[in-house]
Amino acid sequence: MYEPDNDDAASLIHYLLYLGDNALVLSQRNSAWCGHGPVLEQDIAITNISLDLIGQARSFYQYAASLEGKEVTEDTLAYLRGERAYYNCLLLELPNGDWGHTILRQFFFSVFQQQLYKQLLPSKDSTIAAIAEKSLKEVAYHVRWSSEWVIRLGDGTEESQARMEKALVALWAYTGEFFQPAEYELAAAREGIGPVVAALQPGWWQQVQEVLAEATLQAPEQGKTWMQTGGKTGRHTEHMGYLLAEMQYLQRAYPGATW
Repeated sequence: MYEPDNDDAASLIHYLLYLGDNALVLSQRNSAWCGHGPVLEQDIAITNISLDLIGQARSFYQYAASLEGKEVTEDTLAYLRGERAYYNCLLLELPNGDWGHTILRQFFFSVFQQQLYKQLLPSKDSTIAAIAEKSLKEVAYHVRWSSEWVIRLGDGTEESQARMEKALVALWAYTGEFFQPAEYELAAAREGIGPVVAALQPGWWQQVQEVLAEATLQAPEQGKTWMQTGGKTGRHTEHMGYLLAEMQYLQRAYPGATW
């Protein structure tokens, strides 16, 4: 098992929080669809995806808490950090918008997550590799489900296509952050724990381009859009504070409460 020294442990914890925060924040956003999906089957589907993401977040937080020691737990990491201590990508904290907006965001992230987790399988850190291996089975379904919906809506009615085109314009500028590494990602790559994130972009782009083409949606040209960044280093949009206020309410109102 990989045993980091003190400096490496700090970078590893940041890396684990980044992985966990991505899953947790998107799960929180998706869970708002529970009871509001367009049809019952898809309401259940996106709720189950939220649960998958919660499970992934828990695994990363549990590992991070074991490295932190003291009184740190998966719950304190999930619910008792301030906004600047979260490292999720900005795309995942954006408001849900309509169904097409939510679907396209899930598709962009799931394809990235699949590329990332595949490259985590040979990680020097066996715990991270095991989490990635388990999670890949779930992510494969997330990719398939969201891809089918992108195609269905993009190549659907005039109204559904217009909404998907609007979502594409709104979300595209946030996808570049996936591939712009934070310092803890660079450290993970140097240690053989994680991949060079820029190397994930060609595979992501190819898969995204293929699905958008089948959905009759015009993929933006690479390198032509200025990309939003900041989430990986704790600089978030104005939406993050509202999301955390809702997510953290119970733990902050009733400290230490248990079922």
